[in-house]
Amino acid sequence: MIVFDITVINLLAYYVLSFSNQNLYFFDASWLNNQNLLYLVYSSGFWLLSSFLLEFYKVYRHTSLVNILSLLTKQIMAFSISVFAFIGIFRSIDVNAFTTFNYILYSFSIIAFLKLLSFYALKTYRKYLNGNVRQIVIIGNSENAKELKSLFAQKKDLGYNVRAVFSDSSIDNIAGTIKDSFSFLNNHDYIDEIYCSIDELSEREVNQIVKYANNNHCNIKFIPNTKNLFAKRLKTDYYDYLPVLSIQEIELNNEFNKFIKRGFDILFSLFVIVFILSWLSIILYILIKLGSNGPLFYKHKRNGINYNEFNCYKYRTLKTKNEIKRTYVKQNDDRVTKIGKFLRKTSIDELPQFINVLKGDMSVVGPRPHMLSYTDDYAKVIDRYNFIFRHHVKPGITGLAQIKGYRGEIKTNEDIINRVKYDIFYIENWSIFLDLKIIFITLINIFKGEDKAY
Repeated sequence: MIVFDITVINLLAYYVLSFSNQNLYFFDASWLNNQNLLYLVYSSGFWLLSSFLLEFYKVYRHTSLVNILSLLTKQIMAFSISVFAFIGIFRSIDVNAFTTFNYILYSFSIIAFLKLLSFYALKTYRKYLNGNVRQIVIIGNSENAKELKSLFAQKKDLGYNVRAVFSDSSIDNIAGTIKDSFSFLNNHDYIDEIYCSIDELSEREVNQIVKYANNNHCNIKFIPNTKNLFAKRLKTDYYDYLPVLSIQEIELNNEFNKFIKRGFDILFSLFVIVFILSWLSIILYILIKLGSNGPLFYKHKRNGINYNEFNCYKYRTLKTKNEIKRTYVKQNDDRVTKIGKFLRKTSIDELPQFINVLKGDMSVVGPRPHMLSYTDDYAKVIDRYNFIFRHHVKPGITGLAQIKGYRGEIKTNEDIINRVKYDIFYIENWSIFLDLKIIFITLINIFKGEDKAY
């Protein structure tokens, strides 16, 4: 579609605007004499930029005709401005407004025709030839889930084939319980999308489904049991008049920003590993061994991006070698060794996590990962959509919540609520400058000391 559209606007420019019959100059610079090549580069570049910003090519099977017409209107307005700007910059071009108007009209008539033709051709293909069909599973039997199933059955042109519905409700036409859905998913690798009635699922079940979707490259979407508006952290698509939620693609996870953040993580972690961990680990190995028997490092399981589990590394600060579930280190905890108290007070015990950063499990800055057992517990306190959104980015060694004082032991529900609140703010407002600010304040806090660093 992109290639076709760019070809149309350039071929029509050649034949309708007739640039080849005119001499162009750019503010009296006579060296730009290949006017057709110049316009091709200009128009193609502007078209790509405007279509990206306006999301002109983001048309899905459930997109309405009104939305497509809205996209066409925005794109034609942006492109019209670019054409008149080109003619205005090159003052020697003698093309009257009527000819320019015809060029824009012809271009968008062809582009709009093909866009609508392809959209409805796919609908016809799905409806009558049963092609381009997505295989889906619905988990849950809420009113909205039943309505969604009915919508897919009635509107074959959407191209959704419901393979099975799972619910703990004992009614007809149900393939099994929610527990049975996991066996079904593991035995069928052709599922394209999973629709979850999220209020019917426990946090553990949501985690399992998210992991399956991530490992098998299928989409997961959430069906709400409410008609209320939702925060920007969840994207709402309308299938007819029925809202369906999916996790919003945040700025932090677009390809360019991921490249910037990952590049920073690699350079920063390599610096710390080469110039600090390389010699510090030798010294600490001796000191930790003198304090108690056991390894230099200890590994503990944590939830990372999309709830994926990974081994998080730390310098060992406790006499015990294994992590005990639901046991944060408390103030004056007798399990902490003498050298461990210093390491925890200065946060030096966290430095091995730069190995996790280099491996790609973590980022330098992000929401702090929790114990697996606490992930389930906290999910009961926090708004479920917020908690899922928090796990949509890589966890960090430090984060906004940590520099605001919400780190370490969770004594009250208010502690975890505020921690997640700052994590959500960070995710929604990320920039490389915010990362640098958090790192700078973290370094200051290391030397200044923190009340909860024990």
